Amino acid sequence: MPSTLVHVSLALLLAAGLLGEEFDGRSALAVAAATVVPDLDVALEPLLSGAHRSVGHTFLLPAVLFAALLWDSRRGSASAVRRRYGDRGVRVAFVAAFCIFGAAIVPDLVVGGVNALYPLHDAFYTVDGRLYYSTDRGWVQTFVDLSPDGPTERRTTGNFDFRTVLDAEPTLGVEQSDSGGSGAGGGGGPRRVERLFPIAMTGFRAWLLPLSAFVTATRLWRAHRTSVGSEADR
Repeated sequence: MPSTLVHVSLALLLAAGLLGEEFDGRSALAVAAATVVPDLDVALEPLLSGAHRSVGHTFLLPAVLFAALLWDSRRGSASAVRRRYGDRGVRVAFVAAFCIFGAAIVPDLVVGGVNALYPLHDAFYTVDGRLYYSTDRGWVQTFVDLSPDGPTERRTTGNFDFRTVLDAEPTLGVEQSDSGGSGAGGGGGPRRVERLFPIAMTGFRAWLLPLSAFVTATRLWRAHRTSVGSEADR
């Protein structure tokens, strides 16, 4: 699954493009903090099985935020966000809400799935597949299963949950044995277990981290130079 660092890296790239000259240290921090929020639902796993990718990954979260921001921004000078942070704060808030959807939730939707309409509808959905044109078969898409005998068992919080950093499970890629043998878990000793703290689980995600760091650092450096130049001209 995409790590929180991957989500934040994608959010910073989106913010750098959407905020333009208003992208600086404070706006980058606000967007990054907002993008982390959905993954905090992992803390609820001990209380609610299946909470991860459900409580914080529902589409209802960004939808409610967008609706609230839209209502508040249309109040003009009475807007709570505008009174405290100005027009710039309103734009940053909208970008942060978009990054919750586009950088935090959607990447998980296409890798493993999310409980998209929780708690109104308890079901995990995954958008994964291929779309291409073949000179032999024409247009081919596998994102939507149109076959009559497609999967019938629905994943819900009652029968499914994702492995998280809270789970200590048998070590991946190592044969386990409770008795005899010369393997890693042999000799009747205790079974080896591990907790996974994902950073980058594919090459593409590994490249996204330094790419985002470079773009973010460059934009922050330019913002700093612009700020210093403006003060020098006063």
